[in-house]
Amino acid sequence: MALNTLEYAALLQTKLDQKAVAEMTSGWMDGNTGDVIYKGGNKVKIPTLSTSGLKDYDRDNGYPEGSVNLTYEEMTMEMDRSTSFLIDAMDVDETNFVASATNVAAEFQSSSVVPEIDAYRYSKVAAYAEADNVTTYTPDPKTLFEVLKNDIAAVQDIVGENTPLVCSINTKVKSQLEQLDKFNKNIEVTSFTQGTLNTKVKAIDNCRLISVPSARMWDSYTFRDGKAEDEKEGGFVKGTTAKLMNWIILPQSIVIAVTKQDNMKIIDPATYQKADAWFIAYRRYHDVWVKANKREQIRVSRQ
Repeated sequence: MALNTLEYAALLQTKLDQKAVAEMTSGWMDGNTGDVIYKGGNKVKIPTLSTSGLKDYDRDNGYPEGSVNLTYEEMTMEMDRSTSFLIDAMDVDETNFVASATNVAAEFQSSSVVPEIDAYRYSKVAAYAEADNVTTYTPDPKTLFEVLKNDIAAVQDIVGENTPLVCSINTKVKSQLEQLDKFNKNIEVTSFTQGTLNTKVKAIDNCRLISVPSARMWDSYTFRDGKAEDEKEGGFVKGTTAKLMNWIILPQSIVIAVTKQDNMKIIDPATYQKADAWFIAYRRYHDVWVKANKREQIRVSRQ
């Protein structure tokens, strides 16, 4: 039985990791982890590559020497969240346990985990933005299209027009935008990859528009610890002074996000002593970072 439960845990963990990236509106951020080193737990190593600049060519001595410096910074995933489930042994037998456990965990992940990770990521990325790049704007059909284009242009003024941008936009604001004739006359439809999912999204000026439910677009949240009297429900709520964001615009390549499920624990009914049930322990580490030299490229609009 021990071997079987280990196999169940590995299978379920792989499925849930893939499903999490596919369902998150911020799942595209996970695409920038190719060089990130992860060996388990809550630690990752993020590389920083720097080179010296151009120098004058010397006709006597030839090419001047340059330098390449690759360093790794160890980062800690601050979000360490968990829960557990019991599935009564009478409800399932061993042969269909994986299907039943996947259904339970997948529903929990869709309704609780994915919204929380999205909310955390957007609020933290917004917090990285420099103060001068955070503006206050109440969406108005008369100016909405122009304000959005100006914010896109502000980022392109730093990174260039050929750098792919992502605009994570409040779903309600996007709905207002889509009712404008001048928006519909200027949109493009382009390919967008998130995890294993390839899809088509609307874009303006080489900036992809990714719709985000408004509940995930506050600039601060309280993530309940499940211990304090008023936090026993767990989950998350918007911060007491939170402001609703209209959009966050930034180059697709500058955000590094990691979400990892720690070794899932599954205990069969014969072993679990507190109940005649399967016990599933779910623990997920996650975090998001923007390197200091890239933070000027973030533009945030909030109400």
